[in-house]
Amino acid sequence: MKKIIHKADERGIAEHGWLHSKFSFSFAEYYNPMKMGFGLLRVLNDDIIEPSEGFGKHPHNNMEIITIMLQGELEHKDSSGSGSVIGPGEIQVMSAGTGILHSEFNHSQLDLVNLLQLWIIPKERNIAPRYDQKLFPLDEIKNSLLKVVSGTKSNDTLYIHQNAAISLGKLDKGNKLVYNFSYKGNGVYLFVIKGNVSIDGAELNARDSAGIYEVDNFEISALTDSEFVFIEVPMN
Repeated sequence: MKKIIHKADERGIAEHGWLHSKFSFSFAEYYNPMKMGFGLLRVLNDDIIEPSEGFGKHPHNNMEIITIMLQGELEHKDSSGSGSVIGPGEIQVMSAGTGILHSEFNHSQLDLVNLLQLWIIPKERNIAPRYDQKLFPLDEIKNSLLKVVSGTKSNDTLYIHQNAAISLGKLDKGNKLVYNFSYKGNGVYLFVIKGNVSIDGAELNARDSAGIYEVDNFEISALTDSEFVFIEVPMN
């Protein structure tokens, strides 16, 4: 097993008044040549958006964009005609492909939004833009993983154009589970949402991350009640 550890307080920071962002990898005004992504995972942003604020219409192309809602509701509109509100327990995927314009706003006038946004480089360029979202029973996860995004088409997961997989997990203190890769040769970027976990002797706290690769499976142990996301991607 090979692994890299990224601590929460080492992330890039952007403060815009209405937006409070932490960047796991180089993004916008934050540049770190040692943090240009993990395999084909290019972006992992931890965003807090103030009430009634958000991102105005802006373009993307040739990227798989995944939004995981941690708190609040996000209003989405795009140039393909899609429009919806993404709430707790919902995941959104958008294949930007040949190009798409979209906007995202905090749907509430009172409450904060907290989300994770991931960008994964696709295996095909210039595909037709595509949008989808799905409500998952995240409250029912207990000492297990739930796969929510996959590069294999299934009614149980959201599809993206890459041999990748995203799973959300919860462990009660003292419990363990084994992560088995969906695609041979991939790596996994683990992001701890809440709690404290241990992997191969490394302790990770809330918002810490670990990149794990060149291994067929590995074990994660909960030192306290914990929630986390596994982002499995090709390494090249």
